[in-house]
Amino acid sequence: MKKLVSLLLALCMLLGVATIASAEETTWRVAMITDYGDITDQSFNQTTYEACKAFCEANGVDFTYYKPVGDSTADRVAMVDKAVGDGYNIIVMPGYAFGETIAEEQDMYPEVKFIALDVGEGDLGGATLSANTFSAVYQEELCGYMAGYAAVKLGYTHLGFLGGMAVPAVVRYGYGFVQGADAAAAELGVEATCEYVYGNQFFGDADITAYMDNWYQTLGVQCVFACGGGIYTSAAEAAAKVEGAKVIGVDVDQSALIDSTYGEGMTVTSAMKGLGATVDALLTATVIEGIFDESYGGHLETLGLVSGDDPSANYVQLPETTQWGDGFTQDDYKTLVAAMFDGTITVSNDTTVEPTVSALTVNYLGNIK
Repeated sequence: MKKLVSLLLALCMLLGVATIASAEETTWRVAMITDYGDITDQSFNQTTYEACKAFCEANGVDFTYYKPVGDSTADRVAMVDKAVGDGYNIIVMPGYAFGETIAEEQDMYPEVKFIALDVGEGDLGGATLSANTFSAVYQEELCGYMAGYAAVKLGYTHLGFLGGMAVPAVVRYGYGFVQGADAAAAELGVEATCEYVYGNQFFGDADITAYMDNWYQTLGVQCVFACGGGIYTSAAEAAAKVEGAKVIGVDVDQSALIDSTYGEGMTVTSAMKGLGATVDALLTATVIEGIFDESYGGHLETLGLVSGDDPSANYVQLPETTQWGDGFTQDDYKTLVAAMFDGTITVSNDTTVEPTVSALTVNYLGNIK
């Protein structure tokens, strides 16, 4: 009897070890699904794609991406189903448009890890994140503030904000931009103006370019913050027709693309969020460290400033390619970030009410179309 008990205990221990080994030997395969854009959009999709690809190549992990055939939840769900059917067990999804997809798919595939970027609570349609899903959202108002503050400090006193669709992330960018421009104008004791409009879409076209032509050529707008995926093309096309006209990029450092396509030196700065850093951190946690379940699963985290000393460590920032000048140097930028980090400067993230301003005139113009 004792021998039988000992044998059973030994067998249980062996089974336990085998189970642990099996869990530890999970073969991770990463798939990214694009939203309505593609991997050359110089924004969410491209940055996410490049970060996934770089991580997977460095760590010997299989990676691919899928592009939905159309811009609908059904199309995105179909790509998630295909990715899972093809054996991919980490699905990376950039952009608020994946909210309904997550709500529909996360519980269908509990063994799959879903990593979402910029899918907020309001995008989920009342659903909550399951234990196999993580989403990062960002404090866009902070880097929007940085960009507006920098623009006025660099001498641009007639600004424009061209948003894509008035979704919360875009509104936070815009309202932060207004607050930063107002603060800089107040410090300098100058009068400044900001034209403010939404294109009601995330791509540029002839109608929006014509609207921007009027801003630059008739109203005398000097610099437009183009905030909404490919809508920057309309601002840049219009700026290229006016000597000295400028744009501000969004989400990633867009200077290389804009300047090489539309005119050298056109991009003053870009209001950036750390999409690549987020992807790298989450894939590391899942594939290398194996801590997704206990540290990230079921969480929706808001990412912003993590350092008052090193601006480049933050999840919201301006790029090194910013056109620094006497009015706004790199040291000035570091001082600004430090003040935002320690709470000396506060920025409202309220998207329900227009920011209070004292030195900036804001002309809210609704939607272009």
